[in-house]
Amino acid sequence: MENPKFKFEDLIVYQKALDFVDYVYCVIKKFPKDELYGLASQYKRAAASIPLNIAEGSGDTDAQFNRYLQMAWDSVKECVVCSTIARRQDFISADEDQYARNKLSELAKMITSLQRYLKKK
Repeated sequence: MENPKFKFEDLIVYQKALDFVDYVYCVIKKFPKDELYGLASQYKRAAASIPLNIAEGSGDTDAQFNRYLQMAWDSVKECVVCSTIARRQDFISADEDQYARNKLSELAKMITSLQRYLKKK
């Protein structure tokens, strides 16, 4: 039996957002145990919120999709802060922080481009 496929799953921004979630889940394994319900939890929720909002908004009106894309973009900013805090607290290395920032910058640009496209339609 074939797996059903949803239209949003074809969006590259959605796929890259899922890749970022995978990265976050991997990197927080290094966090101290006392951060399990603190920064680690916040970072996971913010990262997961990016593809969740992209998926939730797709297929709706362009205006609604744009609203959900804005929430995804806001979660990108939240992830930047989480990564910065993690680096400053020595939970992750400067290279790991830079990697996260590069991926988040790419996501932010893709989300913004998609928003511009929707507004022009």
